[in-house]
Amino acid sequence: MKVLLTGGTGLIGRRLCQQLLDAGHEVVVWSRRPAQVPALCGDAVRGIASLDQVNDEPLDAVINLAGAPVADRPWTDARKELLWDSRVTLTEELVHWLGRRPQRPQVLVSASAIGWYGDGGDQLLTEASPARVEYTHTLCDAWEHAAKRAASYGIRVCILRIGLVLAPDGGFLQRMRLPFSLGLGGRIGSGQQYMSWIHHQDIEAMLQWLMESPDCRGVYNGTAPSPVSNREFTAELARALNRPAFLPAPGWVLKLALGEMSRLLLVGQRVSPGRALEADFSFRFRHLETALADVLQRAK
Repeated sequence: MKVLLTGGTGLIGRRLCQQLLDAGHEVVVWSRRPAQVPALCGDAVRGIASLDQVNDEPLDAVINLAGAPVADRPWTDARKELLWDSRVTLTEELVHWLGRRPQRPQVLVSASAIGWYGDGGDQLLTEASPARVEYTHTLCDAWEHAAKRAASYGIRVCILRIGLVLAPDGGFLQRMRLPFSLGLGGRIGSGQQYMSWIHHQDIEAMLQWLMESPDCRGVYNGTAPSPVSNREFTAELARALNRPAFLPAPGWVLKLALGEMSRLLLVGQRVSPGRALEADFSFRFRHLETALADVLQRAK
């Protein structure tokens, strides 16, 4: 298949490019830095700066992973505008372009996030669960609606609500690793909030599975089958690093330092990948202990 990928130079996209190449697919990455795409994603991957560069080429699938990092900076008005433009506006542009093409891809797989559910408390959330309306829900819901419009053009649409991705060279785990390695880690806030994690290899495999499976459509949760509380996660990370974890981060300090963005740390979602399990998707890393051991070993 010929695959157009957005967000191809990001944490998930770089490895996904190589995975798709290994499976025999052809990959084109739409990027603000097209000249850097071969170095970041593989020599066989072509980078483009404009969608017009593939207007006349046959296209079989699109995977949409674009989006500025949501946890890198406090949510000022300017930052919220960037988060919206890099997700919602970009996806609207992509879908509008797909609708104008005389030849359209068979499938669009578009990323979302488990932040769609808002603060889920300790309720087990499936794809059919309702959301609590707050900023992350509003952002993700608009992102999903923009992607779903591709269905009106006869394109099969899959939405993947991605959890906390464990990877050896980026993401939230990289930010946690230094303080925990120094013995300065601990639970965040009450520690009761759930962390629905997934190993990067499983999220990459799930994206390819959704792309290649004609019966898959609609919303899927991209999380491992065993979510844990923040208290459990931080204890397991400390064990994996052979360090203590006795310095909690008080919620009021995080609220003072991060403002509204502190909700990413202080509330959580206990998410089940129900539809993937029903379809017999094979998770390579189902339990946190083995996932952390693998990722930390390769991070050395």
